[in-house]
Amino acid sequence: MTSDTFGLDDIGQIHISVGDVARAVAFYRDVLGMRFLFEVPGQPMAFFMCGSVRLYLGKPETDAFRSNPALYYRVADIERAVDTLRGRGVEFEADAHVVHRDANHELWMAGFRDPDGNYISLMSEVPRSESTSRA
Repeated sequence: MTSDTFGLDDIGQIHISVGDVARAVAFYRDVLGMRFLFEVPGQPMAFFMCGSVRLYLGKPETDAFRSNPALYYRVADIERAVDTLRGRGVEFEADAHVVHRDANHELWMAGFRDPDGNYISLMSEVPRSESTSRA
């Protein structure tokens, strides 16, 4: 690989700062239904799998390590996902709505916060033929 062809491409892990790891684990595992991997004994860290990306929830070691993420989870059916999460107690700040249209698709999003205030969005790309029935 030459320096001309090098480029970052595959994200291995994302860190999200949390104040209470146990509370965050319960939310991401039990409410969002994410696949829990492990906690680090004696350390305020927990890990989940999200597709091919590992999600690291932890207390920041220093202020310089504090994260301010905005996560966007891809879902096939945004209305069903919103209904499911509302049924689990999630309060949405933004209901499902179209944020972009092109000739073939509509991009729908809906947003809420985790217990630490981190903003999370659901996103769904809907073919225009299916989306016209939602309008």
